[in-house]
Amino acid sequence: MRRWNGWGSAEIDHPVSASAQAYLAELIGPAQPGPSTRFEDIVRRIPASRLPGHPLVDRDPAVRLWHARGQSLPDWIALRFGAIDRFPDGVARPSTEEDVEKIIGFAGETGTRLIPYGGGTSVVGHINPPPSEHPVLTVNMERMRRMFRLDKDSRVATFEAGVTGPHLEAQLRAHGYTLGHFPQSFEYSTLGGWIATRSSGQQSLYYGRIEDLFAGGRMISPAGLLEMPPFPASAAGPDLRQAVLGSEGRLGIITRAFVRVSPLPQLETFHGIFFPEWGRGIAAVREIVRARLRVSMLRLSDAMETNTSLILVANERLIRLLNGLLRVRGIKDEKCVLFMGITREAGMTKRTRHTALDIARDHGGVYVGRRMGNEWRKSRFKTPYLRNTLWDLGYAVDTLETALTWKKLEPASEAILNALREGLRDRGERVLAFAHVSHVYATGASIYVTYLFRLAGSAEETLDRWKKLKEAASRAIVSHGGTISHQHGIGLDHQPWLEGEKGWLGVQALGGLARSFDPAGIMNPGKLITGAKQG
Repeated sequence: MRRWNGWGSAEIDHPVSASAQAYLAELIGPAQPGPSTRFEDIVRRIPASRLPGHPLVDRDPAVRLWHARGQSLPDWIALRFGAIDRFPDGVARPSTEEDVEKIIGFAGETGTRLIPYGGGTSVVGHINPPPSEHPVLTVNMERMRRMFRLDKDSRVATFEAGVTGPHLEAQLRAHGYTLGHFPQSFEYSTLGGWIATRSSGQQSLYYGRIEDLFAGGRMISPAGLLEMPPFPASAAGPDLRQAVLGSEGRLGIITRAFVRVSPLPQLETFHGIFFPEWGRGIAAVREIVRARLRVSMLRLSDAMETNTSLILVANERLIRLLNGLLRVRGIKDEKCVLFMGITREAGMTKRTRHTALDIARDHGGVYVGRRMGNEWRKSRFKTPYLRNTLWDLGYAVDTLETALTWKKLEPASEAILNALREGLRDRGERVLAFAHVSHVYATGASIYVTYLFRLAGSAEETLDRWKKLKEAASRAIVSHGGTISHQHGIGLDHQPWLEGEKGWLGVQALGGLARSFDPAGIMNPGKLITGAKQG
């Protein structure tokens, strides 16, 4: 069973050793265990639903609480401190497109606002009920998860949009295919959610981002049905798929998607390489990308993330052995680890690996084999479980991400990390912040930042600390020419920065799209663009 106020399955824990706890206490400060309000105590104070009865709508208070928040740190603060004050008035679980049409019709008749809901993994507020005088209905797509067709000649599969990552891959793998889209939320997030937020998977360097994989589909909006055929290419005006990608539920509910699939790789390997410092690792990654080697992933951690990750997840004996090996090769305290994935036909893998390793060695890289890479691969969807453990120890964890050109990458990452590390100094609090390059392109890369700070004694103060840090980091991102979101979308948390990136006219154009598909403004109000921008 999933946790209602944390990440993932309640049966899975990610323990932290005593030495790791001492490490955090030294860098951030000793902490008191974080609060965890009981589910029953919140349910008892949920107000009565404002929705009339409907066969497709569940108004049970417990169900409404399960759908009230996502996975952002503000969501955790609200749930764990019991400081949650808004809930959907009901939850609908359609099984067919006809059900979706009925739900949208019901909403139009009753003035209800609709929130499309995939796996509930949003980290920027996509699924949070807005403050509204109108009833709010969450539409959970979990029952719409079938694969309708697999066209092996065209390598296009047709799925319902509520399918989660594991179920999607299981249906494809039975036929020898894969989508290859593996975000960290893979176990719980859905195809429709990936499309609506322009998601990026960990091996996007080989398989592509979701905009590369999304070939077309169907979206039901209050204004009607939008069909997007899976043409190989088209010059028939602007591509409406691009309007749906990243639309965050403002235009309608994605019900079906055509996706481009690949045959299962003959061989897939993951490798570990250490560099003496961050700049040399970035130079190696950039050169590997420009050499157009068919690697599937290049994930480079800075020195602080490398060290913290080893302390939090590795055993002490392994760390001692690794550090001893690296010191002999001239790599010491500023070591940075690169995880490299190679996904190819069997005969090509060896050649790709040798060329990539030659480039890494030219930049001081030391190859440590496949063991670390395999360990990372086995645990790559388990890392978010650390959030549960760290909260219980008294530490809040959040992430943010951006993408920049290569020239801006290093100064921007330094500025973002400094903004976070200094962000709470005036309150006498320390912040642990580190980063990795998570996705790479010919022209630049994304930076994924993780930061930890101590929980305060109240929800208000903890949330205020988060707001202060988020604001400081966002200012640093924008001032250094980065996008406000590389893969998490806009939701609520990034709205203040959207116009700076899109421009006034761009935001107005998004509002015009919303009015065309949703004239009454019932679809996920307040997300992506504000109501004022829509109307």
